[in-house]
Amino acid sequence: MHTTDEKLAAFGKLLEVLDTLRVKCPWDAKQTNESLRPNTVEEVYELVDALIADDVPNIKKELGDVLLHVAFYSKIADEKGQFDIADVCTALTDKLIFRHPHIYGDVSADTPEKVLRNWEEIKLKEKGGNKTVLAGVPSALPALIKANRIQEKVANVGFDWEKPEQVWDKVKEETREVEAEIKAGNHDNLEGEFGDLLFAVVNAARLYGVNPENALERTNRKFISRFNFLEKRAAELGKTLKEMTLGEMDEIWNEAKKNEH
Repeated sequence: MHTTDEKLAAFGKLLEVLDTLRVKCPWDAKQTNESLRPNTVEEVYELVDALIADDVPNIKKELGDVLLHVAFYSKIADEKGQFDIADVCTALTDKLIFRHPHIYGDVSADTPEKVLRNWEEIKLKEKGGNKTVLAGVPSALPALIKANRIQEKVANVGFDWEKPEQVWDKVKEETREVEAEIKAGNHDNLEGEFGDLLFAVVNAARLYGVNPENALERTNRKFISRFNFLEKRAAELGKTLKEMTLGEMDEIWNEAKKNEH
């Protein structure tokens, strides 16, 4: 692994190259916060894909792409006289030190749970920080991730089930309410009830130490793999899926499941 000096030199070289590209490359020169933003979202999702797959070479590559965007936004701000990458690093360092009084101060926090509780209390006290517990939850987060983040934040200030198993009564209650709206044919209320059910299931996952986003993505990938197997086997049989009965498809589906083990 590299020394601290080597790491700083590599980061400095990145900044030098970006400075050059910003002046000499027509594409880089015309980029703005607005034009880069969609690409930033894409790069973050590509990093997440690599992390889920535990693809080390791609993790390194995608981290580089994300780092480039951090440096690029800082460069644009520097040109406007707003801030530069040094300000970004300094603000982050100061925040990390301030939010870790159990390391840099005299506060005790010897478990991850205590650290999280301290973080939430500190963020509420920070000058210019979040004024309410949920103010720091980005409105643009995807709904599943947002639900989990909301539940984590309120749990850190004590608004949570006393025992994890208590959540299942809530899941069952929400399931019954969905079924009631279906039976009543009340479609106007159905979306809200499904939302309540999903929120309760996300809460259950959190309480049992499961990240719901990761869990759902794992199932997405498993389903895709099995369905691809189904399509391939149907083609080998000279059929399209529309020509097959549900029973035929189920038989191949079960074969795909067995092949996973």
